[in-house]
Amino acid sequence: QVQLRESGGGLVQAGSSLRLSCAASGHIFSTGAMGWFRQAPGGERQFVAGIRWTGGGTHYADSAKGRFTIPRDNAQNTVDLQMDSRSPGDTAVYYCAVATYYGGRNSADEFDSWGQGTQVTVSS
Repeated sequence: QVQLRESGGGLVQAGSSLRLSCAASGHIFSTGAMGWFRQAPGGERQFVAGIRWTGGGTHYADSAKGRFTIPRDNAQNTVDLQMDSRSPGDTAVYYCAVATYYGGRNSADEFDSWGQGTQVTVSS
């Protein structure tokens, strides 16, 4: 199983940018992907963005399109989440995840390994 460690969360103001980072230790299969999810208080864990490990194809939730990007570094086994133009609605715990076999469904049960999460709070 892949071990994941997120970093970069914190308290920021609306409209500003923030970059989260995720470092993976272990093998990520060529059929797999890395992704970011978020969970607001009282809410379900929701897909934010994902990137195929081979080919680099990206997927974004509608709420993230045009505001977030998911750059990766295959050599370093890292993936980031660049968040721009954030709003208080983006406040959540953000989780990094790895899927061994990625079919693009972008549901939490498609991902096998999870980080412990990092809190992002956006003030108005």
